[in-house]
Formats: sequence, structure tokens, C-alpha cells
Amino acid sequence: MGAIRDFFFPQITAQTPQKTSDVTAALTPVQISDSVYNILGGATNTTRQLAMSVPSIARARNIICGTTGSLPLEQYNKLTGEHIEPLRVINQPDPRVTGSLIYTWLAEDIWLYGVGYGQVLDMYSATDGGKVRAWTRVSPDRVTVDTNFRNTMIESYKVDGMDVPLNGVGSIIRFDGYDEGFLHRAGKTVAAAVYLENAAVNYAKEPNPSMVLKSNGTNLTAERVSSLLTAWRTARQTRSTAFLNADVDLKEFGYDPKSLQLAEARQYVALELARAAGIPAYFLSAETTSMTYSNSVNERRSLVDFSLRPLLTAIEKRLSMQDFVPATTEVRFDLDDFLRGNP
Repeated sequence: MGAIRDFFFPQITAQTPQKTSDVTAALTPVQISDSVYNILGGATNTTRQLAMSVPSIARARNIICGTTGSLPLEQYNKLTGEHIEPLRVINQPDPRVTGSLIYTWLAEDIWLYGVGYGQVLDMYSATDGGKVRAWTRVSPDRVTVDTNFRNTMIESYKVDGMDVPLNGVGSIIRFDGYDEGFLHRAGKTVAAAVYLENAAVNYAKEPNPSMVLKSNGTNLTAERVSSLLTAWRTARQTRSTAFLNADVDLKEFGYDPKSLQLAEARQYVALELARAAGIPAYFLSAETTSMTYSNSVNERRSLVDFSLRPLLTAIEKRLSMQDFVPATTEVRFDLDDFLRGNP
């Protein structure tokens, strides 16, 4: 009976699938600061489009990221400090565009999102070292990650929803920043700045406080009211003198920009944005106190020390890894010309 049972109902042993992952990707931590901040009632996220609509943020971005992209990269021997002619992939990662373009947008990604991505376009052969020969920047909104069940380790990447290899041509190069990114920590401040910009636009359209036209006669129909308001608004935009007959009264309510201290509020928010962006306030004309004498060299030194250093270090350290250069070589930005100022 046992033989017949085994023939008709064979026992099937379940095979546990073996899960494999790339070590480099698996050891990459997932940034969870967004959820932690929101749980604690801290910063909320915002979008790049909203942030760039605020002049102070746009200027901070152009100064920080534009300066980073304009700096040349050099290679040095770690042991002797000797300068080495940099590889083309270091100063011009993508042969189709300039290196400054790649690094400017990469710096923005790290500054805004706390992480930047590149994708390998070409590799040297294994006999030539198997290092990256060309790569290009990939916008963070095109990249998604697959994590383990604990959501603590990245196991694979997708670009535009398509799986990419963990190594070789098409694989992802990750540039990790040293914080959660401007958009993830300054959402409330950005929102306040956007509201103030909208208020300024509204007062530019309607310089006077909010007005009410009150009819002292018979009740007007909706069509008549709409026609009266349209005629009033059109006349105010073309003439400075107004006329009302005895049946209509004008009443004002609300506050004008001076009473609201709109200019002071915008200046204060600009100062807060400078703090969140990590840039000295005088670069954004947001300084509210008097300054001592400072020349251009000192200002540039302050910019490097307080704004650029985290971005520069994040890019330098990633390019100094062994998939780009030999273990005895390091990559550094050349700051000599920038700090020297005008000769």
C-alpha cells in the first residue's frame, strides 16, 4: 500500500529559495529621517518646484551647486601627496556633456534630497582594472529602491521602474550626503516663504486693502453684482480716481502690506532659509545686523567652510573609491583658484 500511495501521491519536498544580493548594495543604509521628523512634529517635505519659486532658495542653489560644479577635480597619491593626472572619467564623466554640468546637478541632488545618483555608461575590461570608464547623472525622482523586510538595507535599484544590474554597465553609483537634504528638513519654512510670495503678488495686483462695495438701494441680481465688480476692478487698474453714486458705498477692511509687516516677514524668512540652506545670510542679502569689513577672499573661504564642504567631501570620497581609482589614489577638488579670488 505504501508503494501505491507513493506512486499516486508522491511526497514533494519544499525548496527554500536562496536569496542573493550584492554586498555593496546590501550594506547601503536607507534614510529614514523623513518619517522620524514627521513623527516628532518636525520638518515636512516639499517639492523642488515650490522651493525654486522662492528667490532666496534659487539664489542659494545657484551659489552652492554652481560653485561646486565649476571646481576642477584632481587626483593625488595618498602616500606621497604627489599630483597625478586625473582620469577623464573624473572631470568629464559623460562624454556627451561637460563635467561641470554633471557635477552642478549632482550637487543639487545631494543638497536637496540628501542623495545623488549616477549610472554607469561604460567600464574598462577586467584586464584593464574593471573600473568605471564613463557615467552620467540620474535624477533622484527616476530612481527607486527595493529593501529588505526590515526596511534597513537596500537590495536592488530601479530606474524608471526597470531593474538595473547591481554592478557593471547600467548599475547605480550612489553619492550619499551627510544629512536628510534641504527639501526634507525645511518644508515648513519653504511653505511660509511661498505664502509670503503669494501675498506679495496679491498686494501687487490689488495695492489697496480688501474692499467691499455696498449697495444702499434695492438688492442687485447676481449678474448685476458681477458686472459692477468687474467694472470697478477694470477702472482701478486704468485710473487712479474713482467715482461712486449715492446708491453705492465703499468700505475697506483688512491690512495693508506695511501694517502686516510683509517686508519684515519676508526678510525674516529669507534669514531662516539661509540657515536651513547652510549658507551665510549675506550671500542672500538676508543679514539683518551690521557686518564688519570682509573682502572677497574671506567671503569665499566662509562659503567653502560653511556651505560647500559637506557637498565637496561627499563627491570626493565617492570618486576616491576603488571602482573609480586605485586604492592608493584619492580625488580632491582644487580650491586654489577659487580662494585666490581675482588676481
